[in-house]
Amino acid sequence: MHRSFDQRRYLIPFRSTLLPQIFTDTMVIGAGAAGLAAAHAAAEHGDVIVLAKGSRTRSNTGWAQGGIAAVLDAADSVASHVRDTLEAGAGLCDQPIVDLVCRRGADAISRLLEAGFAADRNAGDQIALGREGGHSARRIVHSRGDATGAELVRTLLRITDAAPNIRIFENCFALDLLTPSDEVGAPCLGAITHHPRHGLQMIWARATILASGGAGAVWRETSNPPIATGDGLAMAYRAGATLADLAFMQFHPTTLYVAGAERLLISEAVRGEGATLLDANLERFMPAFHERAELAPRDVVAMAIHRTLARTGAPHVWLDARPVSNFADRFPGIAQRLRQFGLDPQTDLIPVNPAAHYMVGGARCDADGRTDVHGLYAVGEASCSGLHGANRLASNSLLEALVLGEAAGRACVEMHAECSSGNGARVRPQPVRIVSEIPPSPRGELDLSDVRSSLRAAMWRNVGIERAGTQLADMVEMCSFWARYTLDKIFDDPAGWETQNMLYLADLAARSALWREESRGCHQREDCPTPVDAYQVHDLWRRGSDTCTTAPVVTELATS
Repeated sequence: MHRSFDQRRYLIPFRSTLLPQIFTDTMVIGAGAAGLAAAHAAAEHGDVIVLAKGSRTRSNTGWAQGGIAAVLDAADSVASHVRDTLEAGAGLCDQPIVDLVCRRGADAISRLLEAGFAADRNAGDQIALGREGGHSARRIVHSRGDATGAELVRTLLRITDAAPNIRIFENCFALDLLTPSDEVGAPCLGAITHHPRHGLQMIWARATILASGGAGAVWRETSNPPIATGDGLAMAYRAGATLADLAFMQFHPTTLYVAGAERLLISEAVRGEGATLLDANLERFMPAFHERAELAPRDVVAMAIHRTLARTGAPHVWLDARPVSNFADRFPGIAQRLRQFGLDPQTDLIPVNPAAHYMVGGARCDADGRTDVHGLYAVGEASCSGLHGANRLASNSLLEALVLGEAAGRACVEMHAECSSGNGARVRPQPVRIVSEIPPSPRGELDLSDVRSSLRAAMWRNVGIERAGTQLADMVEMCSFWARYTLDKIFDDPAGWETQNMLYLADLAARSALWREESRGCHQREDCPTPVDAYQVHDLWRRGSDTCTTAPVVTELATS
């Protein structure tokens, strides 16, 4: 890695003693499902502050059209869910975490329903279970057809709002995690944040939970909202945490392809209800790629579309949803958005293309969210627990957010209890003097929008659905060049900080993909077209090292 990426510990200069000080027991960075689940669990002991980068409802979770995977049908089994997850993960899933999460799915749904989550039901008032790509049975819980994420956020916000010791700071940008020294291995003490009205603030926390989501906006074509710029992962890297498996960006197979429009996700559940994919000649092509056809795992479907487009020269493929009865009733949100573009899914074919959707890699952590930085936990898309392996199974992400988010919150409670004084009294986090000094840059002004658009286009071109060593090496060189004049800048607003964070993520993802000389899951290289046993490991990246280390995949099933 070019030294520009490791020279700076913090994005901005500051002196901690000169800024407003806020104290809490637990701070959660991110207000999506994983963050809110963690906050609720952590609130059993002490005060909790949740940072929302935008409004409290503006997260990747709120955009989620898919559902929550859980074994609720007597004809289904946890063992089957585990097998499907392992198959999708292409040899990189850590089996104990897969077993744990799948086993806890039914209980997670039960608690959600008790909290008022409005699950879709059938005529017999039983939960209507859908089927999505990679699943061998119907086990997907939805709400209002394609509004599961929004309903989940609504339910979790109602729970957290009822807790007097949870505060949500909206429009609060976390710049960097705080450590008492710049050395790798120093503990996390909280974060320096920015609010448009209050400016810079120091938030000291005994435990910090990173729930900041993914980095889809680093790619030109993405189903993610613009806020998904990888800030949390870049912060964790600068703070010395280990990041894992960043080559694995999952590309969702079907997003609406209309020039000038955002890439609206067309839920996998649409194919689960009978929609098919057609090429430029209006012929189905998925049966030739996988026995499950349109219901194959996402990496298979995305690659099939990519290769079909290369074969036909067409700009997109077609999603034929005409066989889906009562489309507008089943998927009201998608139908409403399609109408805005003059498309009626009951009569029209829908132009679709893959887009960057979910960061499978992230901050390496255990089943309780613990990272290798003391006091720092990671959950949700910002984490890499080993659940998803090389490719996430559809609708396992919201399940992970609920199960492992709660686990991380409970782990914080246990840590606080261990650190309490002998009489059980809470111990306030102690601030330390931190000085970040950054000399002014001698270089000229930057056009941030141009840097960002160039970076995103280069990532889509070089680190997209199918990669090659020469393209990946070029991307690493481009990141190194951009770093020389972008990372030495001092910005004073989120647009600049986001761009710097995006550059960190682009470099790390390209390096991970260049190192991994094989094809596995959602990492596909045309120059290394098959899996290689030597790469059936997790690749690990940490500040201060030019090369990665590796960790073995855990293959023993959990026994408890």
